[in-house]
Amino acid sequence: MADRILDVPPGAAGSRVDAFLADVLPGQTRAAVQRLLENGLVRKNGAAVKKNLRLAGGERLEITLPEPRDSAAEPEEIALDIVYEDADVIVVNKPRGMVVHPAPGHENGTLVNALLAHCGGSLSGIGGERRPGIVHRIDKDTSGLLIAAKNDAAHQCLSAQLKTRTLSRIYDAVVIGGIQGDEGTVDAPIGRSARDRKKMAVVSGGRPAVTHYRVEARYDGYTHLKCKLETGRTHQIRVHMAHIGHPVAGDPLYGPKTDRTGLGGQCLHARELVFIHPATGRQVRLKCPLPSYFTRFLQVISRGEWHEEV
Repeated sequence: MADRILDVPPGAAGSRVDAFLADVLPGQTRAAVQRLLENGLVRKNGAAVKKNLRLAGGERLEITLPEPRDSAAEPEEIALDIVYEDADVIVVNKPRGMVVHPAPGHENGTLVNALLAHCGGSLSGIGGERRPGIVHRIDKDTSGLLIAAKNDAAHQCLSAQLKTRTLSRIYDAVVIGGIQGDEGTVDAPIGRSARDRKKMAVVSGGRPAVTHYRVEARYDGYTHLKCKLETGRTHQIRVHMAHIGHPVAGDPLYGPKTDRTGLGGQCLHARELVFIHPATGRQVRLKCPLPSYFTRFLQVISRGEWHEEV
């Protein structure tokens, strides 16, 4: 166990303690923080803190972080499209259909299984037993660039960059309909949907979420966008685009109930990644090409063969 003392800044007043800790503790998700709270591992003045506590600002929290355990995931020899790799980080172009880390129903064939086989014992333990090295995630049916850390120092540095927004992720997306204007920003908080717990939604009191977008090309019934994440909430681009009336084409969760695109999943690709290297301090900028499913769909809609109404 590792103990940590954390002083809550005045600016955090009104925030739930679990949301606050998930934002400031490197490599800790909100679910992981809630487990710490449920197990009495977060204390104020020696007393365990409840997960729904609203902070006043100025508190001193004592946090006991369990030591990382060996990964429960098994190494699997799965081919990886490696875009960049050195002693500290590895960046892969994740294919569509691959789950990032093991979860119920997806215990094998994940990116973590492949990374364990490729990197051996050289992955950060901060992500925990189910996702060693994983700094951020990409949805199963979203393709593109994902960075993993090979040691704890790199993981902490990259997690901090996510919070300070010096780690930049830019996506290509095809959305339904013709967006007005050539660029825009969606600034709308995201939380769990009250109607469907499998979905996220724009909700009052949700976590802050900001997506910037720019039009790349227009087609009959569709728009090709570049989307830059300022924050990294679950399903953020998919939720924000649906919120403004232009869901991502092929999206089975946030798009039309009847999908005529034939995509079999959202047309969303993490094409660019920019970060400060944890060891050298230099900026690294990486790009990968659009995958075949994406370029085929662009060819189809450029001929006006599909037209979908929201």
